[in-house]
Amino acid sequence: MASRPAPSRVLLFTSGPWEGGAGADTQLAASITDCMPDREFLWFSRWPRHGPPGTARAGGVPLVSRDGAPHVPERLQAALAGSVLARRTDLVHAILTIGGTYPMFSRLRRGLLGRGPVIHTVPGVMDTALLERARPLGVTVALSEATAGQLRAAGFGDVRVIPPTIPLERWPWRPRALGAPLVLFAGHHDPAGGAREAIAAAAQAHRSGARFRLVLAMRGRPGQDERALNNGLRALAAREGLPPPDVLGHVPDMPGLLAAADVVLFPPRSLGGKADVPFIVLEALATGRPVVLSDLPQFAALGSAAPRAPVGDAVHTGELLTRLLEQPRRWEMLARRGRATVEERFGPDRFRTQYERLYQESLA
Repeated sequence: MASRPAPSRVLLFTSGPWEGGAGADTQLAASITDCMPDREFLWFSRWPRHGPPGTARAGGVPLVSRDGAPHVPERLQAALAGSVLARRTDLVHAILTIGGTYPMFSRLRRGLLGRGPVIHTVPGVMDTALLERARPLGVTVALSEATAGQLRAAGFGDVRVIPPTIPLERWPWRPRALGAPLVLFAGHHDPAGGAREAIAAAAQAHRSGARFRLVLAMRGRPGQDERALNNGLRALAAREGLPPPDVLGHVPDMPGLLAAADVVLFPPRSLGGKADVPFIVLEALATGRPVVLSDLPQFAALGSAAPRAPVGDAVHTGELLTRLLEQPRRWEMLARRGRATVEERFGPDRFRTQYERLYQESLA
């Protein structure tokens, strides 16, 4: 009887350890390992271990990190470890946002990652101007047609589109919560990230008579003064005439918070390197929570599942929010449409099939 061939070894190359938080790169990497359990993966883990027992994945290549975030020391360690591991694996799958250091990294591709096959999944692009100096690492995967078009126009050549996925069992459908309506924004303090726009839209809805509690779940970035930034959001809400919002930091139970919400408000002016379809949007739609978005081209993949307003238009965004809060039938229709869209377009089976096909092609 012929022996079964050994599984191919794949290096999932990220800019820092997986335990660094819920960044798009580590979430995508986790989705890939979950969907393809027959592959032998290597990844970067945080050392020393942190968090309650069972929260960290077993194995992994340790990177020394005080908080798990991809600071410069973590990035340097990842580059050095990756240059060694790339030559000991069959395939390198880089999951890297195109940010300020990417152009230089891409020019050092052969020295760092060797001459073997490379797949590069691009969660997002921080600034399209960076593409003028960037080079492809290999076959490139975008999360949306909008970003794929930008990459092809910049000379990236072979660009595929594979939308992200989420574990649907972790984000089950939940009936609408009882009690006073809760409107949720979840994101970063980035100037164009949507927090200020969400406050302005919520104020517009409040002035039109809608009554709700606004919750801002803010994730800090390395080097930010989160307390000062959160106080700035509270002051902005006061100037807009809103009741004081709840401003949260890290939320350990995001499924519970989404289940308690009625509507998720996410109106960024730009994604600034966030995933083309942010995971919070998919998680909200899967839970059965309508999402009001700004009309960025990356959100076209959602179709009619989420109402969109022109970028920066607080009046229109506030009107969409008011309708959802005051029209139960419309709320129910969008809640069910959102769940169906996630299952159909962002389900794990489709994600697995597309990546398996790409892996087989690259390894051949």
